[in-house]
Amino acid sequence: MAVEKEVHVISITPDLALEQGYTYAGGLGVLEGDKLYAAGKIGMSYTALSLLYRNGYVDYEFDSEGNPKPKPQPQPQEFISVLKPVDKFTIGLRGSEVSIEALEYGYGSSKVVFFSVREPAWAGKLIDRIYIEDSAEEKFYKYTILAKASAEFITRNVKISDIGYIDLQEAYTALLPLQLRIPGKFRIVIHTAGIWGHPSFPRDLLALEYGYRFIEQEVFLTEIGLAVAEQAFAVSAKHYDVLLKIFPHFGEKITYVTNGVNVERWMDEGLRKMYEGKVLNLDSLVDAREKLKQRLEGFLQNYKKDVSLDGKFVIVWARRITEYKRPWMVIRLVRELKDRPIFFVLGGKAHPQDAVGLEYMKIFRKLHNELPNVVYVPDYDVHKARILLSSGDLLLFTPFSGLEACGTSYMKAAINGVPSLASRDGGVLEFIVDNVNGWLFGEDIREPIDVYSQKAGEINEKEYGELKAKLLQILELYRTNPERYYSIAFSALRSFIPRASIQRVLREYYPDIIKAPIL
Repeated sequence: MAVEKEVHVISITPDLALEQGYTYAGGLGVLEGDKLYAAGKIGMSYTALSLLYRNGYVDYEFDSEGNPKPKPQPQPQEFISVLKPVDKFTIGLRGSEVSIEALEYGYGSSKVVFFSVREPAWAGKLIDRIYIEDSAEEKFYKYTILAKASAEFITRNVKISDIGYIDLQEAYTALLPLQLRIPGKFRIVIHTAGIWGHPSFPRDLLALEYGYRFIEQEVFLTEIGLAVAEQAFAVSAKHYDVLLKIFPHFGEKITYVTNGVNVERWMDEGLRKMYEGKVLNLDSLVDAREKLKQRLEGFLQNYKKDVSLDGKFVIVWARRITEYKRPWMVIRLVRELKDRPIFFVLGGKAHPQDAVGLEYMKIFRKLHNELPNVVYVPDYDVHKARILLSSGDLLLFTPFSGLEACGTSYMKAAINGVPSLASRDGGVLEFIVDNVNGWLFGEDIREPIDVYSQKAGEINEKEYGELKAKLLQILELYRTNPERYYSIAFSALRSFIPRASIQRVLREYYPDIIKAPIL
């Protein structure tokens, strides 16, 4: 790809995953990090604006009864030391002046500017942790700091005529246009599926900080973003269809760009070199996958000393732990298939205020302690995800249909030759062809369903039966016809790399800036 012209792109994001530091909580942050690194490598003028959370997101330790106890993630000094101070200014908040320092992390032609509160202390506490607040008011002021700091930084440091796009990542950033009025520049990317994923704030708070008096008592931020944006994006084709049902009055603005992954960041380096050198074939893939499995075994021994993957079919379930992603499915599989030659690798953490998610963490830990064929990785992060997603024999992707906007774990696995058994949700439908480059189960649901409802329970029971039956078929294929299994794995790798590449994502978001090479 080539950058055709110097147009500045600004991305406002609540979190972003770098190779160091604790600056992200999950999928949105990882996606934004992938975009930043890819943009910087191809010469895009790309700036992400975010908050510097002094105590990161969350880590966990387990007490004597196996309960997960959350604890902060203090930013490592080696990360703080690479941040370069580039500006200092004040913003107004709650009728007081708040001192802001802008700190820059650069990569190639792209950069992240993190906003740190210098004083007063009460304002600094507002942005202490990612997505962790004690009240709706605290949450409002956290994202007001992001909005007002972003507005002031852009005004002071960027020539408005040079800005091509200001992309608002998710609804919380939609406060920015209330503070910075630049018609024609704003776009919004919606990363959440379903009605429940659209936050709101009381109109009195908005009137106090921004001077607007909205009609409704509760103001939905996605509605603000859609109203001010020139264009809006869903993050998969199915997500686009779902959003059109929720926001039909903005249908003419909404389109979609399906998420992707930074292949250079997520594909095993040795495998990538073979692929790029055109020497990767079915035989060499089998050899490479065996080596990756051996690496995984060594990694898992850090969590359980006597781990052996020899002769085992390795199944990975790793992601944020919350109800709609259906972690209970892998829990049932572990219990019902404990006598099969299967090894289960579980990874992920829950939000500290998600009581249901915390209970799943407790169950994962219990399975880890009681069963020899289970390892749970509770400190799951980008670096550990690279190992887990590239080294198993099968990835389980199990969200309740209609509630996952896109998902990318199955992409990261596939580009490493690890096929997925996936529910029909998010971007899966654009990538996986059943029994060709992976496997599918369940229904393609496009209506809002409460995951705790009786209807959801009936769907869950039916889909779990299909998941288990399909998994046993895949296990039998792996043991009796490995050549067929590896042909599906190889098909996953070859078919995903061009379509899943983050370069394709950048080209679709910025077609006037980035041109595909002429072949």
